[in-house]
Amino acid sequence: MNAPPKPSSGTAHTDTFVQDNLPPESLQPEFLFDEPAVRFPARLNCAAELVDRAVGPAGWADRLAMLSPEGVRWTYAELDAVVSRIAHVLTEDMGLVPGNRVLLRGVNSPQMSAVWLAVIKAGGVVVTTMPLLRTKELVYVMEKARISHVLCERALDAEMVAAAARARTGGAPRMMFFRDETESGLEHAMAAKPDRFTAVDTAATDPCLIGFTSGTTGAPKATVHSHRDVMAICNSFPRHVLKATCDDRFIGSPSLAFTYGLGGLLLFPLHVGASTVLLDRGAPSHLARAIGEFKATICFSGPTAYRMIAADREQHDLSSLRECVSAGEALLPVTRKLWKQHTGIDLIDGLGSTEMLHIFISMRGEEGLNRPGAIGRAVPGYRTAVLDEAGQPLPPGEVGRLAVKGPTGCRYLDDERQKDYVREGWNITGDACWADEDGYLYYHARVDDMIVSAGYNISPAEVEDALLAHPAVAECAVVGVPDSERGSLVQAHVVLADGHRPSGQLAEELQKFVKESIAPYKYPRAIEFRAELPRAETGKIQRFRLRAAVGTQEPKEAVSAPGTHGN
Repeated sequence: MNAPPKPSSGTAHTDTFVQDNLPPESLQPEFLFDEPAVRFPARLNCAAELVDRAVGPAGWADRLAMLSPEGVRWTYAELDAVVSRIAHVLTEDMGLVPGNRVLLRGVNSPQMSAVWLAVIKAGGVVVTTMPLLRTKELVYVMEKARISHVLCERALDAEMVAAAARARTGGAPRMMFFRDETESGLEHAMAAKPDRFTAVDTAATDPCLIGFTSGTTGAPKATVHSHRDVMAICNSFPRHVLKATCDDRFIGSPSLAFTYGLGGLLLFPLHVGASTVLLDRGAPSHLARAIGEFKATICFSGPTAYRMIAADREQHDLSSLRECVSAGEALLPVTRKLWKQHTGIDLIDGLGSTEMLHIFISMRGEEGLNRPGAIGRAVPGYRTAVLDEAGQPLPPGEVGRLAVKGPTGCRYLDDERQKDYVREGWNITGDACWADEDGYLYYHARVDDMIVSAGYNISPAEVEDALLAHPAVAECAVVGVPDSERGSLVQAHVVLADGHRPSGQLAEELQKFVKESIAPYKYPRAIEFRAELPRAETGKIQRFRLRAAVGTQEPKEAVSAPGTHGN
């Protein structure tokens, strides 16, 4: 059996790397615990709260917890047993000690979810990564979080093995593969382990996960969240807005590596004793089929997916749905109306961030029909303000920087950008908004140049970096341009090096080159060749001129015409 838990005082972490690299107190946000539901005891392990409580005092042992298209149908008792066996493997076979960072790589699945819970139950700090990330991106995550252990799906091993060989983390990480039928795989190691594991007696404030941002303004930032934070989001948005019950069945498209997907597809259903359907593919057509097959009642996805499903409504049975949550990109009124027209359901809009862990501004769907364009009000437990550049509140109707406080908040791991996100206790989200007289907020734009395409946040700088590695590219600038299907398309403006001429073939070559360098969804779907890039006197590229050149016409999702454009 595992070692007994630590005494009930101080951190349970023996590896204190994360605590040692948190921002100083003066740069941390003000945390609010006005709502009784977000007040927790000093000792708390969120995995035990989500799983042990289910098979114990809650009495949900025989209820279905997780399902998948591959035929998995785990009850809460079966989930508890799997989680416990994995925790034994982690501590006994892989040498995990509380505070170690464990990188997870895999598609959404019951086994991936069980691994996530097991790491935290064993006192580790989980770092979940998107399956689409390439070696270069994985290396950055491993080095930033000083990864000590890796659990990776066998089908995704190539990039992971390459990253582990390149990453400088102070020692080779201990690695094991799951969904692996070989004798060296996690499933084989689990077979002989006990089905009970006493959760490590962590402090409520001990870190339990590091979520990486999408890197929209430079290198991705590592956001640290505690056991208390995880339980706080379970008692905020789903309690006050979603109003889920144990009879619900959750489903959705976002990856568990996104905190949006983590909450909606794992944390929230387990917290209320519901079941969750975990899909290894999030394509709208696949999601729509699965909704009918599993009779799902609550869906988490993004506006792009809802638009595509609504357009093909007659092909799918969506009659079981009762609530649908939209986040990840702006929910346009036309999308809200289209979904209502084809399903009879009012979408629940939500604004959240990796820094805040989940949704902190939202409203019920019926409210949105009466206030076109509104994204909602602060979820109970959170406070919002619209501030000017000096940090002073603006009156209703004036656009400014969105600021928020609540039971969760931004704590970057060893990152000087903390001072930009947290000011005077407020979390400055990077969103530009305005509020009406009743406190409803209306989204204006991102303060930075973030591109949101089909629900994915994409950094122009990262795409530019990939393009510039190609010998034909002398200069480039990447912007987002309007697209009715995806919200925005990634468009690259490229100045060619001497000896290279614009052509459709070259544009396709550049697109393929980017796909092989970074996650494929980030590649430029439109490429324009230019003689030069517009610049200010300071030398900075004037991206607004590139976006303005598109005008009101939407670019085709294709390569550039062979011609070369000037300014």
